[in-house]
Amino acid sequence: MARFSLYDEEFHPSPWQQTWQEFRASHIALVGLFVLLMFIIFSVFAPWLVPYDPLEQNVDGLLIPPSWQLNGTVSHLFGTDALGRDLFSRIIYGCRVTLGSSFILVILAMLVGVSIGAIAGIMSGVRSSILNHLLDALMAIPTLLIAIIIVAILGTGLVNSMWAITLALIPQFIHHTRTFVRNEMKKEYVLASRLDGASNFQLFFNSILPNMIELLVVQGTLALSIAVLDVSALGFLNLGAQPPLPELGAILADGLDVAYIAPWNVALPGLTIFLMVLSINVVGDGLRSALRKRVSH
Repeated sequence: MARFSLYDEEFHPSPWQQTWQEFRASHIALVGLFVLLMFIIFSVFAPWLVPYDPLEQNVDGLLIPPSWQLNGTVSHLFGTDALGRDLFSRIIYGCRVTLGSSFILVILAMLVGVSIGAIAGIMSGVRSSILNHLLDALMAIPTLLIAIIIVAILGTGLVNSMWAITLALIPQFIHHTRTFVRNEMKKEYVLASRLDGASNFQLFFNSILPNMIELLVVQGTLALSIAVLDVSALGFLNLGAQPPLPELGAILADGLDVAYIAPWNVALPGLTIFLMVLSINVVGDGLRSALRKRVSH
């Protein structure tokens, strides 16, 4: 039933409402958002969702098949590994470690990258040109390779791998922020603010940054998928999270030793990583498409 209005006014949705309407129109993007929210819930509420301690070993329950196989049991939904640890509990905690650490390092990379990128965008001359060419050279190198080099210098471990991936992601945020700021500095609303006496600091935080939020959301989702892959890859290569810490890449590496007799030890954590990265990429593509359609309208 239409709501009665005394005045004949048109409803103009806000930019975020328009973006959500365009995003909601894509069923694939909604499914990706639902899957990503599921992984976030697993990460946040992992201590209350898992039936067993992920580090608890049980010598009487080695390599129990998943519950959907003939020899499986409902008490171990995803079966157990070579040390008798419940695989479902380890994967839930693995989502917490992998996705949680990826969120943290993406936020750190975004804060540092946006700060440096804003300064580089406002600057002009030789310094800005040198920084731009240096960033282009760094972005040509895969982030995983940069992270491996940094881990080789800092040493193995989850914290060191997080620092390494953060340093590898920073150039991307600097590059996108610098390009956006340089384009915005030429627009009339920024020139008007500058004529009113606004400093560079005020120009960025009051005029440019509010228009940059949506760009940062899209770039953040892309960086998050890269971070999840890199954290998992370093854990798989034994350069990141170290046993017995339940991290998806490390769980996948542990399952390789028994892959022939217990393939679920490899398939389930691998499928979890695949679905996590896929859901993040689908949400990122949906956001980009929604923003493009909103701007075109």
